[in-house]
Amino acid sequence: MGVPTLPFRIRFRRLLAASMATVLATAGLAVVPSAAVAAVPAGFSDTAALGGLTAPTAAAFAPDGRVFVAEKSGIVKVFDSLADPSATVFADLRRQTQDFWDRGLLGLTVDPQFPVRPFVYVSYTYDAEPGGKAPRWGDACPTPPGPTDKGCVVTARVSKLTMGPGGTSTGEQPLLTGWCQQYPSHTIGTVTFGPDGNLYVGGGDGASFNFADHGQAGNPCADPPGAQGTDLVAPNAEGGALRSQSPQRPAGQPVLLNGAILRIDPDTGAGVAGNPFAGSGDTNAKRIIAYGMRNQFRFTFRPGTKELWTGDVGWHEWEEINRVADATDSVAENFGWPCYEGNDRQSGYANLQRCESLYSGPGQTGPYFAYSHSGKVVPGDGCATGGSSISGIAFESGSSYPSAYDGALFFADSSRGCIWAMRTSLTGRPSPSRIVPFVTDANIPVQLLTGPGGDLFYVALGAGELRRVSYRNGDNRPPAAAATASPSSGPAPLAVQFDGTGSSDPDSGDTLTYAWDLDGDGAYDDATGPRPTRTYRDTTAVEVGLRVMDSHGVSATTTVSVTVGSPRGDGPVPAIEQPTGQLNWSAGQSVPFAGKAVDPRNDALLPASALSWRLAIRHCATNGSCHTHDVQNFTGVGSGSFIAPDHEYPSHLELTLTARDSAGRTGSRTLELHPQTTRLNFTSKPSGAMLSVAGSQQRTPFSRTVIVGSNNSISAASPQRLGVFNTRHAFTGWSDGGARTHNITAPSGPTEYQANYRQCGMENPC
Repeated sequence: MGVPTLPFRIRFRRLLAASMATVLATAGLAVVPSAAVAAVPAGFSDTAALGGLTAPTAAAFAPDGRVFVAEKSGIVKVFDSLADPSATVFADLRRQTQDFWDRGLLGLTVDPQFPVRPFVYVSYTYDAEPGGKAPRWGDACPTPPGPTDKGCVVTARVSKLTMGPGGTSTGEQPLLTGWCQQYPSHTIGTVTFGPDGNLYVGGGDGASFNFADHGQAGNPCADPPGAQGTDLVAPNAEGGALRSQSPQRPAGQPVLLNGAILRIDPDTGAGVAGNPFAGSGDTNAKRIIAYGMRNQFRFTFRPGTKELWTGDVGWHEWEEINRVADATDSVAENFGWPCYEGNDRQSGYANLQRCESLYSGPGQTGPYFAYSHSGKVVPGDGCATGGSSISGIAFESGSSYPSAYDGALFFADSSRGCIWAMRTSLTGRPSPSRIVPFVTDANIPVQLLTGPGGDLFYVALGAGELRRVSYRNGDNRPPAAAATASPSSGPAPLAVQFDGTGSSDPDSGDTLTYAWDLDGDGAYDDATGPRPTRTYRDTTAVEVGLRVMDSHGVSATTTVSVTVGSPRGDGPVPAIEQPTGQLNWSAGQSVPFAGKAVDPRNDALLPASALSWRLAIRHCATNGSCHTHDVQNFTGVGSGSFIAPDHEYPSHLELTLTARDSAGRTGSRTLELHPQTTRLNFTSKPSGAMLSVAGSQQRTPFSRTVIVGSNNSISAASPQRLGVFNTRHAFTGWSDGGARTHNITAPSGPTEYQANYRQCGMENPC
């Protein structure tokens, strides 16, 4: 299921395996590196171009060779080139950025005329309520209001940063603030330039990923027809996910930016003349060129055209690739969310008046391609099914790849960890019938982009890297890295001579550059050249890394171990004392935690300042495939508490305690915490009615296993044909007395919910 902006459950479901965030509902990103090695087709190589990054979400190549990278926390880094092992902090936006679940700094682009126009553009979750100032919540959400209950309401922002003479930002110019966001996913996404020189921006619906959200949980964004703080009631509610349809509202009602793609002036943030709603009196409407999307986390332009292609993260069933034929024309495409998911009507929203109007009116612009969460994109592609978050999209342009990839559309799924190539047909346009796997076992890919040499690059959030996929044609073959350390062990202080001259390149005349990670922190920024030295003064064991890169930008890495003194064990030994694995939590429950860590060198307890905690949700599909959503981090504390988050089942919590000693060695302990569950049984009278639970439709009788305390939307379609003679029946009421569409909180024990219907006739019309 997609939840992944940076998603970031940007619905960064797998994206949230690092603290989008984070794909991409799906979905803080403290990264747990994957041991898997990405696989690519024969002749290709997948190598780290830049490493040592902390939860990277986006990258951008400047025309002068510099590389900018956004980190989810709100940091923008800049490298002088791909060969530069050491980054400079270009801008620090952490104070105003909310880095929580899928929220954070998620979009980045560079002015096409850089450095003549020395501007860098960012899009991020702005830690402020509508009309308020940051910071409002910090990188957390207390209960109340609760992240998935009433939600910590924030907005989003697009800003222009100016590079000063020193190579860092001289300040931030906000261009646009908006996108009222109630729940911690489907926030802001891509910011990029179009071929017309204007800025294009996308943001998600900000609605719940747990239930069919039409504004029934407080309506904090003041959507019609109720006031702020007034729960909206079906069928005429316009809140929650319906914000993606706000351009369809009657004149005079506010138009929101949620679920839309905007075309704005890069200097003012205003809508561009010629936009579809340029004549509107609503300033937001003036900016919109397409809408009706759930979380169009990533989009791009097809080279040489005005076609805009976007990946839209789905809910229960479908991931979409949508196409705007001409982003500069006067047509505003409506891709249908939440009334449609893929080409199907979304049953959780189908009975709302806004959707009924769409069904009977012009309808949706259907997806160019959609793939099911339960099915393979390509048979035998080696990618897991059961959960999906489309999280990257880019076109081949001017690469050295084989001709079969000319003009291909690449798209990534952060939950499945895969990238595919949709190759072109005879028409020259990408063809859904010509999709092939391209990268498998990628470590949470959250952005695709093309870079030097036309190669495909991707931001691997889980690995903390910008990675490059190159083709080994007749002109270039990848290098081989080799390193030695002399001495490799001894008492402190230990002076070590490293030697990388054993590295080689099979292509005669090619030169190698060297970058070293001498302190084992994952960043190749400690030394350059083939033979550096370093003196280690503390007892430690470190894996020193060497990265060599040829003149074509293809790299290879290796490691060598150094042991200083005689360290006992592999690092600190943490212990989680509270809670225990016997805890079965319910949604909304306050859970205390406490732990400690011992330094094995002297059997002494480490101080609380040496401890950090990570809370994550591990969500597994019924077929066994899993992905992780990081929720929150706690640093420098030995104890505290958290509120157990609401999420669809099957899922469980993972609480990880990490300790770091004075020598930089770390040790971690992870505790799985499983929820208390219950069965919700759904029946109807007469039997056989189609009912919707959390947006997924099924015919009665049926049951759903959910987490105790979870919030679930239920809806009864009316009228529908029932009974032995298949006659029309109208809904009369639920057994719990709720409205035809309403939310229920899962009780501690099994509970039955019956939808009652009456037969329609001359005297009792439907």
